[in-house]
Amino acid sequence: MSNDQIHLVSDIDNHQEAFGTVFNAGDVEAVNAMYVDDAVGMWEPGKPLRGQERREYVAEFLAKRKPQVDATVRQQLVVGDLAMLVVDWTMDTIGEDGNPEPLAGVAIDVLQRGEDGYWRYVVDNPFGVSGPWGLEDEEQA
Repeated sequence: MSNDQIHLVSDIDNHQEAFGTVFNAGDVEAVNAMYVDDAVGMWEPGKPLRGQERREYVAEFLAKRKPQVDATVRQQLVVGDLAMLVVDWTMDTIGEDGNPEPLAGVAIDVLQRGEDGYWRYVVDNPFGVSGPWGLEDEEQA
């Protein structure tokens, strides 16, 4: 197992914690190892990213925004080698203006267990249930 695969999990119940660990550490290679090659990330409404474009977005986001996420799986449905997770999350980031920018949402994620037995994202949609609002906007909604 390569160093960037250390945090991959074979038990879906441990996925969110493992992802949070590498994400909060800013470990780009380990985060990207938690996705299938052609996974879709939908981090901005109407702008799905795949492949190298998705990987580059992750690297830039982790480097520029210095995110720290706290997430809890609300619902999990596993059918064979596919899983759907509904995840409540909050995130502290640095905004484009250099000031703190808190974010929150409810993600809808789809994961697949690979032939190696490890779970990886196929779809990562952190704003699956809500818009990309900061905490201030959520309170006003």
